[in-house]
Amino acid sequence: MRYIHQATFFITLFVIEFLATATVGVESVTLGWDKLNHLFAFMVLYILISLAFRDLSIALKVLLLFAFGLQIEIVQSFLPPREFSSFDMVADMVGIILGVLVYHAFIRKKSGSPPTRG
Repeated sequence: MRYIHQATFFITLFVIEFLATATVGVESVTLGWDKLNHLFAFMVLYILISLAFRDLSIALKVLLLFAFGLQIEIVQSFLPPREFSSFDMVADMVGIILGVLVYHAFIRKKSGSPPTRG
């Protein structure tokens, strides 16, 4: 099952990279507000990376996804009419944080253990 999760993670990563750096109009599903798209995408990416690579620490997963978001923004700064957006980075981080909360709440509920502090 781990290999399926890993494949799903990398396919999703590729699709997000493609949609974020496409310079021609690409018909895509949108949630109506660009920042909401970022938030949802990075929440899903955190959940997928957690399923695919369970041995990685939370900090490393967050760092890797932050670096991915930063890489997208840097690439977009070279693609007219795209540009680097700090607000996109904030939306990415909010999505990652929500992903951490959702994933770990699900794991706690699934395992039946009480919520932990800290």
